[in-house]
Amino acid sequence: MVPRRLTCVDTTLQDPLVGQVLDGRYRVDARIAVGGMATVYRAVDTRLDRVLALKVMHPALAADASFVERFIREAKSVARLAHPNVVQVFDQGTDRSYVYLAMEYIAGCTLRDVLRERGALQPRAALDILEPVLAALGAAHRAGFVHRDMKPENVLIGDDGRVKVADFGLVRAVDTVTNTTGAVLGTVSYLAPEQIEHGTADPRVDVYACGVVLYEMLSGAKPHHGDSPAQVLYRHLNEDVPPPSAAVPGLAMELDELVTAATARNPELRPHDAVALLGQVLDARSALTAEQLDAVPPGALASDHDNAEDRTSVIPRLLPVRPARGDHGDSEAALNRTSLLQTPPPEPAGRSRRPRGVLALVLAALVVFGVGAGVWYINSGQFTKVPPLLAKTEAEARARLKRAGLETGPVRHTYSDTVKRGTVIGTDPQAGARIRSHDSVTLTISDGPETVQVPDVKGDPLARAQERLKKAGLVPGMVTQTFSEDVPKGSVIGTDPVAGTRRHGGSAIALTVSQGRRVEVPEVTGSSIDDATEELQGAGLKVRIADTQVTSEFDAGQVARQSPEPRKQVGEGDTVTLTISKGREQVEVPDVVGDNVDDARKTLEAAGFQVEEDRGLLGLFGDTVKHQSVKGGQKAPKGSTITLKIR
Repeated sequence: MVPRRLTCVDTTLQDPLVGQVLDGRYRVDARIAVGGMATVYRAVDTRLDRVLALKVMHPALAADASFVERFIREAKSVARLAHPNVVQVFDQGTDRSYVYLAMEYIAGCTLRDVLRERGALQPRAALDILEPVLAALGAAHRAGFVHRDMKPENVLIGDDGRVKVADFGLVRAVDTVTNTTGAVLGTVSYLAPEQIEHGTADPRVDVYACGVVLYEMLSGAKPHHGDSPAQVLYRHLNEDVPPPSAAVPGLAMELDELVTAATARNPELRPHDAVALLGQVLDARSALTAEQLDAVPPGALASDHDNAEDRTSVIPRLLPVRPARGDHGDSEAALNRTSLLQTPPPEPAGRSRRPRGVLALVLAALVVFGVGAGVWYINSGQFTKVPPLLAKTEAEARARLKRAGLETGPVRHTYSDTVKRGTVIGTDPQAGARIRSHDSVTLTISDGPETVQVPDVKGDPLARAQERLKKAGLVPGMVTQTFSEDVPKGSVIGTDPVAGTRRHGGSAIALTVSQGRRVEVPEVTGSSIDDATEELQGAGLKVRIADTQVTSEFDAGQVARQSPEPRKQVGEGDTVTLTISKGREQVEVPDVVGDNVDDARKTLEAAGFQVEEDRGLLGLFGDTVKHQSVKGGQKAPKGSTITLKIR
């Protein structure tokens, strides 16, 4: 029977981008995969002459700013994850209506391809794939990011055996809210219950998805099924993921425990991030026997994946044609090879022959055994693999290397903002690399974040202190001013944290700056300019005369206002601004001659004047105004006194 993949039609010829050159640099050769946001192509960087993958956003989405922002966020996020198990991003740009990422090209297949072809995997193969996936996610989690869409389609397996995590298109910072519109992002078969119910995502949603992927690798099928995505979501919310041994009897209890721990519906019961789960995986592997690791699933289940609820559909590729005898093939055959995990073809059945004698049979067996053992030793027996040591202490790493028959080479140290101090940040050769037994492995140990010492900037002028902090690798922070009897105005009194303290590079350092000696502002309103200036300067203050003058109760040329106000505490050398009076406001005097004295008083007071009465001897019993000191119709300073003579 012809395999289903052989009947698929290659649709790249109908793709308008195939054959084009984007940005004058990237020649698009073939389409690899189609996703919900973008299409992935195999391309050639004509400038550097290398094969890479181009992820091009669908033109219909490029007009949506939110989609473009998410797309560019992927480039920035993945570019920060310099990890051997993360697909590297080289470039990001736009060309006409196309927004693209230029990424590392992995010649090989996806984990989904492997599951389609093989069904359930042996536990050893499943763990060999899961461990580098968790190492990649662990680096992302320690850098503050969550993938949020882990699934077999996003696990790439190279022809050289390397495993890489791809498609960080849904990546977000750990502390951000995932769902603001009610839409749940991700693929339903791998969504954690809290993603479905609350739309929130932290590293534990990736842990849950990895648990589902492990179940699928061990059993060949997904844990929850349904006629619609809604039914699958309901089961994730209300049903536990079953142990894989329920589908594949005979699996070790340690594997069941891994799946159960990673897929706990209560996120508080899961490992807190991928690094923690990786530690549990390594412990489980060490507890398994070779027979348990290499157990072949009886009647491995065929994968039920049909892409109905997934965001990414990998375009099936034609199986490579086996070259005829004498045909050397070419690099294209290697480029299109899909998997290193292919099942070896069955050996042709041989015809039974009767042995000529027992001795001949024994000799033949010894020869075969000797040759086989020699070939095995030359090709595999003298080699082993570097065990994964990420996040292990130096002592734990040395012990694990010793158990693997390897020596510990030089130990290097480096700073890291993401890996805990004293734990392994990398090895040389890297984890999974083939190495001769008893060879040495170099360990790189994290010294934690790089720290610098806060310099002593007390007494420095503010600008110089800020420059010294920058040169030390720190950031000048908030500036607070306070009075000081011994530190000159404008110079630094101290820092927070104090000088000599060690802080991470880039930390903000607060500065306290002197306002000078404390001075109480004397009151100089009503004084002449000369007198006010002399008094203020004598107190250690500077004087500034305001450009404008105001009317006031004070005579013209006297100080009408001062700022700061009298008796306020200021620093020595601060400036006091004086506003000069141009005299009191001139108001027209009402004419009250002949009016009743009481009515005249009310009229003048309403106009803003003070009133005095002059009755003399003849006016003791009078009540009529005979004369006023300022005639009606003339102007007088507002608030001045008008004298009335009464007769």
